[in-house]
Amino acid sequence: MTQHVVAEHFESAEQAFEASKLGLWLFLVTEILLFGGLFVLYIVFRGLYPELFHEASHHLNRTLGALNTVVLICSSFTMALAVSRVQHNDSKKAAGLLLFTFLCGLTFMIVKYCEYTHKIHEGLLPGVHFSFTEMAHPKAPLFFSLYFMMTGLHGLHVLVGMGLIAWVLIRTRRGDFSSQYFTPVELTGIYWHLVDLIWIYLFPLLYLIG
Repeated sequence: MTQHVVAEHFESAEQAFEASKLGLWLFLVTEILLFGGLFVLYIVFRGLYPELFHEASHHLNRTLGALNTVVLICSSFTMALAVSRVQHNDSKKAAGLLLFTFLCGLTFMIVKYCEYTHKIHEGLLPGVHFSFTEMAHPKAPLFFSLYFMMTGLHGLHVLVGMGLIAWVLIRTRRGDFSSQYFTPVELTGIYWHLVDLIWIYLFPLLYLIG
């Protein structure tokens, strides 16, 4: 097992952990502000064009959206278990749980790829690229501009989270973490929980508003 060395500008491992955790929470505040701005846009435009949002939501695949919701909820649970296993010096089980969490993220992206492919094929695209003929509302491209902006940005965060999970998975298998040092695993878990939480808001707002 690798012995972790505390950086010289920290007085103790506990201080290093608290500083890292505070830094992550400050970063997550900026992420919340970013998505918060998109949610405000959504609320404004939905208030202006309620009939558009009602009609457009029926052109989203609720089954795939629900599947992705279940997948991310399960991944959040296994991520929490992985952090717990590392804290109890059970690196083998932690690595298995991290791998499962990574595969959940991969499943989410594959499902999202299938959704995007269908939207592209149908012409349900943002802005001037919208060519779907079964929606007569003149503002129809607006909804799908918001859809691709919000889900695309979320998907980018999922990919970042998967990268972080892969990184801590490799280090977990290498024996870098233990009950004495598990900061990267816990911080990755907090980030992943935020990614899951954002989707839990996106799913009903985009898919269930009809």
